[in-house]
Amino acid sequence: MLRADLISREYPPEVYGGAGVHLEYLARDLRALADVRVHCFGAPRDEAGVTAYPEPAELAEANAALRTMGVNLAIAQGCAGADVVHSHTWYANFAGHTAKLLHGIPHVLTTHSLEPLRPWKAEQLGGGYALSSFCEKTAIEAADAIIAVSGGMRRDVLKAYPTVDPDRVHVVYNGIDTQLYQPDPGTDVVERLGIDRNRPSVVFVGRITRQKGLPYLVRACADLPSDAQIVLLAGAPDTPEIAAEVAALVADLQKTRDGVIWVQEMLPKQEVIQVLTHATVFVCPSIYEPMGIVNLEAMACETAVVATATGGIPEVVADGETGVLVPIEQVQDGTGTPVDPERFVADLAAALTRLITDPQLAERMGKAGRRRAVEKFSWARIAEDTLDIYRTVL
Repeated sequence: MLRADLISREYPPEVYGGAGVHLEYLARDLRALADVRVHCFGAPRDEAGVTAYPEPAELAEANAALRTMGVNLAIAQGCAGADVVHSHTWYANFAGHTAKLLHGIPHVLTTHSLEPLRPWKAEQLGGGYALSSFCEKTAIEAADAIIAVSGGMRRDVLKAYPTVDPDRVHVVYNGIDTQLYQPDPGTDVVERLGIDRNRPSVVFVGRITRQKGLPYLVRACADLPSDAQIVLLAGAPDTPEIAAEVAALVADLQKTRDGVIWVQEMLPKQEVIQVLTHATVFVCPSIYEPMGIVNLEAMACETAVVATATGGIPEVVADGETGVLVPIEQVQDGTGTPVDPERFVADLAAALTRLITDPQLAERMGKAGRRRAVEKFSWARIAEDTLDIYRTVL
């Protein structure tokens, strides 16, 4: 049986973003088709076939990107004996590339985002942004196959790295576990959080980072109908600066309207599912989103989606059927910044208002979203497509 070693910074229970969710389910369904080993960062895991690697003690005081590279070197050694290595995000790409060179095995790489399209990361990493960019560029240009999580991401890969052969870049969508993500009629979580089920609610779920567009959303919320509740499940800020910016915007919003609920700690998955289920609309105001798995999660919970028409989002959210896409014209400097921020904020508010004031439309879109998630984005299909790509490089 083919041995595939999956490499990622994130793996349960240490998951903070979409890549970690992807790894959890890809590994689960691939195990029916291959001998799967997982290499990840952090504390030891109890799961068979999963090895976690701590940061080298010698680099404890080093730049975060350099510490990441140190972990990557240990992982590369741990991949001895694999038939193929498969890395996810820049945090693991250096390990995949090094394992390819060290052990003479093919390297498949999944792009969940691209460093050239996230220049704000320089705020977070300082000089480490040059290192993260080096890790990604080196690995992508040398990878035997590249998996993009959407057609939009594939276009971004070829634009950002023009020396890459287009034939090496394949599209395999992110998936959703529709047995886990399904409507939860319970009310204990929403009641504990203070969400009034007799009022419409707009829910955001995500990290506080430039790409998620949270400041634009908070500004848009000032123009929503007065009975709408704003529920922000938002934490893990990238930098103190964006944390302070969002805090100030939320405080201003709370001065002008009630029903603004901000949950800053990471809620357990099942609690998020209940909040999504009872939402009138889920909102994804991202200015950069290769696919946006969180939109799928909301759709699977039968919740209508309002999302930015950028990146891979239009391949997930069917405009006018499962939700409303908000148009955006973006500055072509890699930041994704709207050319006209005020227009984007106004359009976002208008799309949300449309669904808040038409709950029957929101309900129809929610049910259509559930059907689309079940039919188009199963993990079993994604595992089979991924294995097919492995076979092309052996």
